[in-house]
Amino acid sequence: MKIGIGNDHVALEYKLRLKEYIEEKYDIEVIDYGTSSTKRFDYPISAQRVSQAVINHEVDRGILICGTGVGMGIAANKYPGIRCVTCSEPYSAKLSREHNNSNVLSFGSRVVGIEVAKMIIDEWIQAEYEGGRHQKRLDMLESHNLSKL
Repeated sequence: MKIGIGNDHVALEYKLRLKEYIEEKYDIEVIDYGTSSTKRFDYPISAQRVSQAVINHEVDRGILICGTGVGMGIAANKYPGIRCVTCSEPYSAKLSREHNNSNVLSFGSRVVGIEVAKMIIDEWIQAEYEGGRHQKRLDMLESHNLSKL
């Protein structure tokens, strides 16, 4: 498995610490699509880079980190085929994989502590999509025409 990671200037330290955490704990390659500077950086750029990497199968999943995770999540979900979940606790991360087959995770470095971020990532990495009854709903989302439901 490969994971793409992106960040803005606020989340630089988190990105570095979590990249190392994932690589050491899971032996997963983490490809950096974010900024390596603390100078102001527009989060939609990282969201676009990671989302495109997921869509193009350069990585299997993506992680996006900004101040709250909300902006990154909104930006990522603009891309067809991206199912980004913004989480501030592990349970939603787990269920987003099991029920929604989320392929991008976002959270905020100003919202969650680093140890909670690790727990969120653990649940998200370890959970598997259940399929079955959940697939009908994903198919509805993929139809891109929710107004006719």
